[in-house]
Amino acid sequence: MPISVTDPRPIERAEEILTPEALAFVEELHTRFAGTRNELLAARALKRQRVAETGKLDFLPETQDVRDSDWKVAPAPAALQDRRVEMTGPASPAKMAINALNSGAKVWLADLEDASTPTWANVVDAILNLRDAARGTLAYTSEEGKEYRLRTDVPLAVVVARPRGWHMPEKHVLIDGEPAVGALVDFGLHFFHVARQLVDNGQGPYYYLPKMESHLEARLWNNVFAFAQEQLGLPQGTVRATVLIETIPAAFEMDEILYELRDHASGLNAGRWDYLFSIIKYFRDAGEQFVLPDRASVAMTAPFMRAYTELLVKTCHKRGAFAMGGMAAVIPNRRHPEVTEAAFAKVRADKTREANDGFDGSWVAHPDLVPTCREVFDSVLGDKPNQLDKQRPEVSVTAEQLLDVASADGQVTEAGLRLNLYVAVAYTAVWLSGNGAVAIHNLMEDAATAEISRSQVWQQIRNKSMLADTGNTVTRELVERILGEETERLRTEVGDETFRRYYQPANKLIADICLSEDYTDFLTTPAYELVG
Repeated sequence: MPISVTDPRPIERAEEILTPEALAFVEELHTRFAGTRNELLAARALKRQRVAETGKLDFLPETQDVRDSDWKVAPAPAALQDRRVEMTGPASPAKMAINALNSGAKVWLADLEDASTPTWANVVDAILNLRDAARGTLAYTSEEGKEYRLRTDVPLAVVVARPRGWHMPEKHVLIDGEPAVGALVDFGLHFFHVARQLVDNGQGPYYYLPKMESHLEARLWNNVFAFAQEQLGLPQGTVRATVLIETIPAAFEMDEILYELRDHASGLNAGRWDYLFSIIKYFRDAGEQFVLPDRASVAMTAPFMRAYTELLVKTCHKRGAFAMGGMAAVIPNRRHPEVTEAAFAKVRADKTREANDGFDGSWVAHPDLVPTCREVFDSVLGDKPNQLDKQRPEVSVTAEQLLDVASADGQVTEAGLRLNLYVAVAYTAVWLSGNGAVAIHNLMEDAATAEISRSQVWQQIRNKSMLADTGNTVTRELVERILGEETERLRTEVGDETFRRYYQPANKLIADICLSEDYTDFLTTPAYELVG
């Protein structure tokens, strides 16, 4: 059975993207690489099971020679030499894409993953927007008549697209009657339609790669890149990829991941929120010593987080790759100056720490924060485009330091439990409505922060955690009661129709996965079954 697209609803201009040639390219990618992807996902589960039995992870003895030998990744192309401030956000709708490109950031992470609900309309629209942006024709007019256009007076941000992780399917594309691999659909459609135009523009097809757990998963991406470049007649090495180190097993394979991608590698990113989620997920049944305090109290200065970021900078610069800092989740509020002032102060402190540690740039989630991040990195970099020369030879990180979760300050509280349940339901509801990034209490929440929230609840139930502020033990019954109260609070904050359509199913989904005896690996997997 050939490839088929199953969503019957019309999507404006979809025929420009879903051409027979583009779909044939996606089908070929799937035929060649989906089997290996499936094997690697199965290997993830087996490794997690082994780790759960011991509570330990370590650097791989079989790749010691890769860590010890002297090699570097390919030099970065000119367009990626300076990445001191990167704007993140979804590639759909067009308005947000235009604002990101015009933001003054050096790079825009055009997100088809955590900041985007993968409705079929969003996926197709994102590829359209990225193609139009590469052609310089991206534009949008709002219902009120406000026009959004790409600026011509300043350089636009360089686009680095983020496809979905290896785990996500694409239910609207069937190959041999089975859902396609979401990552290959995203990459395949983008690469087919945009790669050559980007090369003609003096840039190239650049990607952020999320959610990987091993160097073998990086090897698979490298094979995908090599095949895609060959098929379109582009020189090998045209693609450049930055890998998000946002899972705890990947933190033990940074050298190996760069090595597998070395002809296509651009750097590593400290994906802090997914990293915390991964620690909870990986060690969810390994005992009280792996129970994190309230999410809001886990700072990047915690010893186990410092170990992670310092190892990342050292590894990257030893290999000639860029070290990219993490997301500043706080966002300004133009209607409340005091909120904006506090946001700027927190971002400045966060980015100052990263710049002084040797990071070459960092992320922000709002255009108003671009100048603050840029100013901080300007003060450290000066006229240099990056600080690859900052080698950090004094850094030596052990497996024990990476796993020292108990070193985090803070407590488990009922206030934190309430916030986790509120955020999990509120974010999931907005996700189900088709929007993957939302401001909640002046923080930009995406799938990663929602994953932390619901995972902490599951882990606290399993470990019968004691709440420091009330003395209560976290039980299923307590979570059910608080979840009901927080959902009722949300009912008063949104309209009845919105609550019925999105918040009620979100409440049920969060209840199901938090109270289940079995842990759900990704919140977005069951949520995906509820969207179009």
